[in-house]
Amino acid sequence: MIYKGSCHCKAVTFEVEAAEHLEVENCNCSICSKAGFLHLIVPLNQFKLISGEENLTTYMFNTGIAKHTFCRVCGIKPFYIPRSNPDGIDVNARCLDTKPLSLQIIEFDGQNWEQNAHKIAHKSLDSGRLA
Repeated sequence: MIYKGSCHCKAVTFEVEAAEHLEVENCNCSICSKAGFLHLIVPLNQFKLISGEENLTTYMFNTGIAKHTFCRVCGIKPFYIPRSNPDGIDVNARCLDTKPLSLQIIEFDGQNWEQNAHKIAHKSLDSGRLA
């Protein structure tokens, strides 16, 4: 299924291919819990930025691997390159304008990231099919 998504002001729009029934992670790390990000991690080839590249700004901290992209107009982070899956992209399921048939939220212990990152590392692999 192709989902359309955007930031709050719609200055940034995108499409992402994912299953009709989504499984997303709710991370309790310092940045995700404050932002309310629900993680939909997909291979990079399943994501397409439609408009607004010029409206994106990037924030990096700690290891500098994760590239947190924000709309410089409204401040929303609709997607980013995650540290756990630097070969993929992590879309905020809350920024999807097209809603999935169902949304299963899995709790992820990002406060203990080093011990748990392996649990989501497979999500950016291009398996050639969607569940």
